[in-house]
Amino acid sequence: MVHAEIAKLNQRREHKISPIDMKTITDIRTGIGFDVHALAEGRKLILGGIEIPSEKGLAGHSDADVVLHAITDALLGSLALGDIGIHFPNTDEKYKNADSSIFIKKAKELLEKKGYSISNIDVAVALEKPKISPYLEKMKNKISGILNLSAERISIKATTAEKLGFVGREEGAFAFATATVVKTEN
Repeated sequence: MVHAEIAKLNQRREHKISPIDMKTITDIRTGIGFDVHALAEGRKLILGGIEIPSEKGLAGHSDADVVLHAITDALLGSLALGDIGIHFPNTDEKYKNADSSIFIKKAKELLEKKGYSISNIDVAVALEKPKISPYLEKMKNKISGILNLSAERISIKATTAEKLGFVGREEGAFAFATATVVKTEN
């Protein structure tokens, strides 16, 4: 019934209402995540779950997607559930070249088991080259699909390091993410 009411309201509104908006929030938590990887020849550049054309990709045990890794840590951190290395150690061969979407899916499952849902995600990613701003909307939509979360609840921003440090020297990339999760009652 609540979803039918939301659908009716959404037909008349510019701002869409999510099911969270129609419930009583009993707890709000926020987590922060950070990830960094070196750039390397012979690797695909995967950011936010999509491949971006580039001469170099990020080196790592999995696909080294700093965006999804930072989101995973933010989700886990919001409920003090440890970090990506605890749940998906880089010493475990089953994660060799793994698609990082499995990490954020598992983090979401852990939240849901505790009665929480994701309210919003905010990401900042730093990479000197290639310019990734043309891919931000595609990343946002990919993450929206992976997490079954409205794209309006996901923000991804890109920056360079203005030629400073390892990012500025085109040696690597990093991402910061925050995630806000809520526990609700009907």
